[in-house]
Amino acid sequence: MSETTLVNPADETVIGTVAHTSLEEVDAAVERAVRAQRDWAALAPADRGRALRRFAAAVDAHVDELALLEVRNSGHPIGQARWEAGHVRDVLEYYSGAPERLIGQQIPVAGGIDVTFHEPLGVIGVIVPWNFPMTIASWGFAPALAAGNAVLLKPADWTPLTAIRLGELALESGLPDGLFQVLPGRGSVVGERFVTHEKVRKIVFTGSTEVGKRVMAGCSAQVKPVTLELGGKSANIVFADADLEAAAAGAPGSVFDNAGQDCCARSRLLVERSVLDRFLELLEPAVRAFRVGDPLDESVEMGPLVSREHHVSVSSFLDDGARVAFRGSAPDGPGFWFAPTVLLPERADRVATEEIFGPVVSVLPFDDEADAIALANDSIYGLSGSIWTRDLGRGIRVARAVDSGNLSVNSHSSVRYATPFGGFKQSGLGRELGPDAPLAFTETKNVFFSHA
Repeated sequence: MSETTLVNPADETVIGTVAHTSLEEVDAAVERAVRAQRDWAALAPADRGRALRRFAAAVDAHVDELALLEVRNSGHPIGQARWEAGHVRDVLEYYSGAPERLIGQQIPVAGGIDVTFHEPLGVIGVIVPWNFPMTIASWGFAPALAAGNAVLLKPADWTPLTAIRLGELALESGLPDGLFQVLPGRGSVVGERFVTHEKVRKIVFTGSTEVGKRVMAGCSAQVKPVTLELGGKSANIVFADADLEAAAAGAPGSVFDNAGQDCCARSRLLVERSVLDRFLELLEPAVRAFRVGDPLDESVEMGPLVSREHHVSVSSFLDDGARVAFRGSAPDGPGFWFAPTVLLPERADRVATEEIFGPVVSVLPFDDEADAIALANDSIYGLSGSIWTRDLGRGIRVARAVDSGNLSVNSHSSVRYATPFGGFKQSGLGRELGPDAPLAFTETKNVFFSHA
């Protein structure tokens, strides 16, 4: 049986191995899920809600354990990891109210009455990335379970530990056996089988745009629905009339959080040309003060990159003579450390157009509002972004004009479980989170009752 050796990215020590799920085991898991889903969907909505609240309570009782697993497996700073575990709890609690609120319609028609029902799809395959293993998993499994489905979850090969523990907590909380199963393994085996298995009725995939396109193409053979959350190259737009001090202070966190391993990272920093020099003067000390170090240190803001392979990938973007304005600091010695880096490229340079997925930001000047919008939209991606201005009208105009699914004005907020999240263009398809997310795991059934 094949397995993955797991390495702590902060010190490169081996922390364990995880066996891969075989093709035969995936098929057996699907059959268990099919049986469990029938009984789960037949439960009264209130009972499904109570079961999800019990799951949330189990997660809440193990927040510190889950956080420490994420620190060891992913290198996330402990404060961030603790927030992530709490977020899983909050998402489960939020969607525990959904089963009783999947309300159809009564539509006026002649000759009788017409009603709609939201029927669960069945078995859902959720494929999650390595950058936020817990949180992104919950965005898929919580609303899917709330809508009456069973879930098969494939964690990323590098970072499976918190997903495995969540699967155990689901059973410990009383969720039926087979309803929520975690299947670690290769994407070419587990993920591919989710796509090809006719009893897996939908795929939720978060990852690279390249792989997302393959998932979408594979699902087309069965007309299988997909939700895709893919890459990003988001713009942080700073106008001359903005609070420059606040914009500069917030910029490092918007791109260096999670070591830049975030599809929402504002990795293009667009600054109005007339204030560029002043903004860089304010940005440099903020970048140098961004604390990179031991993820177990409560004061640390950024840990290491997730793996040696990914460190090589991020480093390659600086191998082509990239113009470095300034850098922060990072520890020496073992670990996949990478100092926060600010670049001053040309608009067409690779670092300014491709997703680096590391703590690297490109500062690009613009001339006026129209130029800012054009530059922000000059990307195959459209996931997130920020706009800094004191002009309310400009904030509204630019927010409406930028082709992005998630924008914030005078802040860097992107993701709240109560609001929808997803991208334009090649950043994805569909929406996660928010009040309507469970509907994405249902089919609308229309029924006419004749009174003739």
